[in-house]
Amino acid sequence: MQVLQVQLAVQADPAEVGRARRWVRSRLQGHGLDPDAPIAETLVLVVSELVTNAVVHTGCPAVLRLSMPVAAAGSDEASAVLSLVRVEVADASRTAPAPRHAGGDSTNGRGLELVELLCDRWGWYPDGSGKRVWCEIGAEPAVVHPVEQAPAEGAYAR
Repeated sequence: MQVLQVQLAVQADPAEVGRARRWVRSRLQGHGLDPDAPIAETLVLVVSELVTNAVVHTGCPAVLRLSMPVAAAGSDEASAVLSLVRVEVADASRTAPAPRHAGGDSTNGRGLELVELLCDRWGWYPDGSGKRVWCEIGAEPAVVHPVEQAPAEGAYAR
């Protein structure tokens, strides 16, 4: 199976996050995936979080890349479900991404926590003068089960 790679240059402007979400929906739809499918919604959310982190924390442009499997026409794989999508965001900072545990009233600080919960795998590595943050999502997004017992008050505060 071949892999289709598409990328989008993202400017250092928070408004670019919305453009990145629309671009991802368009690419997925062009790839034959229902934009309302659970994996599509998960991908859009993950892209939103990673692009937001790149734009907000570096103040520099970034590059968003999607890698998706493509079945050859007429092959037995042609009817296969989208099996794995890789999302990568390259930015100009070498600072390692650091997941935080935001307090209940915080309006930010949950992006990498969401990525960790929703993706099969994620990580980062130095890339040129910056870094590349990546994640992989299978056709069945990770399912978060409700916690049977609430954590002690302040358990996530730091």
